[in-house]
Amino acid sequence: MVHLKKVTGKQEAQSARCFKKIMENSSRENSCFRTSVQPGTMDKANSSVVPEFVLLGLCSSQKLQFFYFFFFSVLYMVIVLGNLLIILTVTFDTSLHSPMYFLLGNLSFIDICQASFATPKITADFLSEHKTISFSGCIAQIFFIHLFTGGEMVLLVSMAYDRYVAICKPLYYVIIMSQRTCTVMVTISWAVGLVHTLSQLSFTVNLPFCGPNVMDSFFCDLPRVTKLACLDSNIIEILIVVNSGVLSLSTFSLLVSSYIIIFVTVLLKSSAAMAKTFSTLASHIAVVILFFGSCIFIYVWPFTIYPVDKLLDIFYTVFTPILNPIIYTLRNRDMKAAIRKIVNYYLRPRIISEMSLVVRTSLH
Repeated sequence: MVHLKKVTGKQEAQSARCFKKIMENSSRENSCFRTSVQPGTMDKANSSVVPEFVLLGLCSSQKLQFFYFFFFSVLYMVIVLGNLLIILTVTFDTSLHSPMYFLLGNLSFIDICQASFATPKITADFLSEHKTISFSGCIAQIFFIHLFTGGEMVLLVSMAYDRYVAICKPLYYVIIMSQRTCTVMVTISWAVGLVHTLSQLSFTVNLPFCGPNVMDSFFCDLPRVTKLACLDSNIIEILIVVNSGVLSLSTFSLLVSSYIIIFVTVLLKSSAAMAKTFSTLASHIAVVILFFGSCIFIYVWPFTIYPVDKLLDIFYTVFTPILNPIIYTLRNRDMKAAIRKIVNYYLRPRIISEMSLVVRTSLH
């Protein structure tokens, strides 16, 4: 019995020591757990796990990469120089100091910004085998694309309203479309674009990115970025539809309604007025169809990524900004006359003076 009690006492002492160690280990684990869920550590983990995104680009062929590099470089130069020419012409030619051309100059400025947010990097990536963009750079691209596209949508509605007042209420045009009204319209377009992009970023910046970082695109766009998040993206896609889809559809509906009212009003007047009005609005309609068509297709149905989405991305980021200088300089008589006047005023005297100097030197 004495021996049994000694053994039992030893077992109890060992059990007490084991229990003490278990409690110490569990307390350490609990303290580790408490430190691992401190505020802000999840955000640091997310940003550190995916520091950059890999872009697959337009194609993988090396020959096509060089062709695209040259093609996009020429397009970007035409976009910047063409829209800059429109801005300078509208600014310095007093005959174009009217609401229509004031809005057109602002549209050209937005087109330059819209083409510049991603096109230079897209062009440079054609010469790089490993196409990457940092997390902050990706967020910046999303911010600027929605700022400029949202602002352009509202500005196109303002231009349609200007044409509606000019055609349907010509006697009140000067009163309604005053300088103050035009300034308010431009300010509203930038404000809507800013609110639109900030609302998009409010649920994009905090998305958890913990693994996949490859995008089948040539720049960061919201539907593709949300597909890489480590959560169910259905709610995010619904928010995209509510935000971008509603903005695209509402502005497009306003544009279509204004054009229908204009055509019905002119149709009741005369065929000559109808032909002149259609010639004036044809440029607006071409820009609206290409720009809004691609935006609506991408942002109203973001749940599925289609191969044609790349082509539509090119349309509203590259081809739409180039339509502005082409249409408004080749189809508009006033713009062509103003550009010719500026070229004659600033360039021809210099050419004549240089030619006279060459003639004098050759005679001597």
